[in-house]
Amino acid sequence: MNTVVDKFLKYVKFDTESDTETGLTPSTPGQMVLAKELAKELEEVGLENVSVDENGYVMGVLPSNIDKEVPKVGFVAHMDTSPDFSGKNVKPQILENYNGLDIVLNKEQDIVMKVADFPELTNYKGQTIITTDGTTLLGADDKAGVAEIITAVEYLAKNPEIKHGALHVGFTPDEEIGKGADFFDVKKFGADFAYTLDGGEIGELQYENFNAAFAKITFKGRNVHPGMAKDKMINSMSIANEFAACLPKDEVPEKTEGYQGFYHLIAMNGGVESSSLQYIIRDFDMNNYEARKKLIEDLCAEYNQKLGEGTVTLEMTNQYYNMREKVEPVKYIVDIAEEAMKEVGVSPMVIPIRGGTDGSRLSYMGLPCPNIFAGGHNFHGRFEYVPVQSMEKAVDVILKIVDLIAKR
Repeated sequence: MNTVVDKFLKYVKFDTESDTETGLTPSTPGQMVLAKELAKELEEVGLENVSVDENGYVMGVLPSNIDKEVPKVGFVAHMDTSPDFSGKNVKPQILENYNGLDIVLNKEQDIVMKVADFPELTNYKGQTIITTDGTTLLGADDKAGVAEIITAVEYLAKNPEIKHGALHVGFTPDEEIGKGADFFDVKKFGADFAYTLDGGEIGELQYENFNAAFAKITFKGRNVHPGMAKDKMINSMSIANEFAACLPKDEVPEKTEGYQGFYHLIAMNGGVESSSLQYIIRDFDMNNYEARKKLIEDLCAEYNQKLGEGTVTLEMTNQYYNMREKVEPVKYIVDIAEEAMKEVGVSPMVIPIRGGTDGSRLSYMGLPCPNIFAGGHNFHGRFEYVPVQSMEKAVDVILKIVDLIAKR
């Protein structure tokens, strides 16, 4: 299984941080560079119909080698990394036989990953862990998934005596900015169902995710010299601050878990004349989700009534929906993954995704697509890490899923 580590270490060196501001697909040029490299590798492995389209989507098929009809299964991962933290010049560090203590990521900058902050580290005592050097994220989200998929299909291609149905492979751009499925051609992909390899710790198996919206609220003010501002100045930042305080203070990511939804303030910008707040809105229950959006709309209307029409402007868009509605009718595909995990010695954890994956949108596009662990922890920041043994088990799970489908 050294190959999965080698591939992962290669892929994280590509700068594929996505960008919400470019309006392009892929949103950054590095993603296309990696897409072409992955397509080249798939061709070398022996996949057929390998392609990279103008938007950076990579697809390929490992043909069936059995003489009966079985479902065509797909495996999908995304190539981009989060814009929340730098993904440029990633310098992964390999820590063998981890001793279960705090990990010094960067001695010069005194960056330490502490067990007190991340107690799950102790679960990997004695294992090999790949970390960052503390100055960038790692990219296990989702280059671990990419490496695991390619490792599995390469293994099958090199061992034709292992019988399997058709495997359809897909790699997407811009998942981290909610656009990973925008131009995904489900018909061209050709699978009956698929799995994203985009989960966290070993054992995760997910077919529920948030309903998700993005809201940008802009506040209009009026600037006047502060020495002459009485009854004339309107400070947009003060309005924005007051608005933010109107939202439920405990319904935020840092105070919620499980099936609890939230409002998450992700950006605030401005001056006296104009300010803006950007929120992501999340909830598993559709009624609660709609209620959250309505609260934002009602607050904007209330402020416009109080301060004058046009003072507050709202731009709100739906991003994705809970895949459960589309996966439950074919829940046997979740059962297959759960059985595969058990057979390779992994304890399944069927839990909701407090986020989203490409699979959530693909499920609504006609490709039911639960999510499987890729093995990483602490995504989107300097403390991201992935245990090697978790990546190896993810490869085993892919191969066992393929085996179980071939025997159906």
